[in-house]
Amino acid sequence: MATSATVAAVSGLVPSSASASESSKSEGVRAPRDARRIDTHQHVVPPFYGKWLESRGITAGGLPIPSWSVEGALDLMDSNGIATGILSVSTPGVHLGNDAEARVKAKEVNDFCAEVVDKHPGRFGFFATLTLPDVEGAIEQAEYALTTLKADGVILLANVRGTYLGAPEWDPLMDVLNRHQANVFVHPSELPAEPVEGIPPFAADFLLDTTRAALNLAKRGCLERYPELKIILSHAGGFVPYAAERMARICSEDGSIERGIHRLRKFYFDTALSSSPYALPALLAFAKPENITFGSDWPYAAKERSSHFTQLLDSFGFSEQQRLAVNRENALRLLPRLA
Repeated sequence: MATSATVAAVSGLVPSSASASESSKSEGVRAPRDARRIDTHQHVVPPFYGKWLESRGITAGGLPIPSWSVEGALDLMDSNGIATGILSVSTPGVHLGNDAEARVKAKEVNDFCAEVVDKHPGRFGFFATLTLPDVEGAIEQAEYALTTLKADGVILLANVRGTYLGAPEWDPLMDVLNRHQANVFVHPSELPAEPVEGIPPFAADFLLDTTRAALNLAKRGCLERYPELKIILSHAGGFVPYAAERMARICSEDGSIERGIHRLRKFYFDTALSSSPYALPALLAFAKPENITFGSDWPYAAKERSSHFTQLLDSFGFSEQQRLAVNRENALRLLPRLA
């Protein structure tokens, strides 16, 4: 894990941990009229969930678990022109080693998110938390969340204790998600290896984790076997856009670069923490224009940090049509209820 000095040096990325709750005055708050963005990468830390993680000594990629509240979320959103935030729980999810405990926590988290959505029409959606590596529990929770709670999709961690998305033992879950034509938001977790001393996992390991998951999904033909899934990769897909040609051969059944690139371009990519003048050109050169969505990564990226990347996105030389596509229209195809 990161040293205390490292955590202190980067702690501006997230606010200090504290419990938070909704207040009645925030209920029913509508988006400002000029708010257009749909944020497909916005996190939620239910107070009971944050306390649970802290009681286990768990950090957020080497940083303290951030505090969360509806008020804080709406403040971030209204300050950055975000009409709707799609909430999701980040790493480590809810499975800390006990299947029964994970099933209870997943339901609690998903019920909490559904209540937030119901209280704030149009302002929030959510990707449901599942219980992998407990496949049976994950299927049960997926059916419940997608059918009863009307979740907008699910969040899956790139790896769970070294098993990556695309693993054959998780195919039964993928079958269910494909039947539901689900949005699948892929978020990195800590690599199945010790981090380098002084380099917290969020800085580089998270990007590699997402990349590994994308390659495994592509290599195993999951994008063809589950054609109804819309898979969104966090943080511009990690290293996928930058190194796609290098990776392409292993992603195709015949070893062709063209086929590998074709598979990798089926993914969706969000802009969370990835709209710098260094990263964004690679993403735009690789991804299909209609497959890029806006992401804030709040509150794991604090308001100032998240807003900085939003400003970088706004200052990029998009046409108005391109800007609207990234900020809103591409996400609307994944989330037509928000139209």
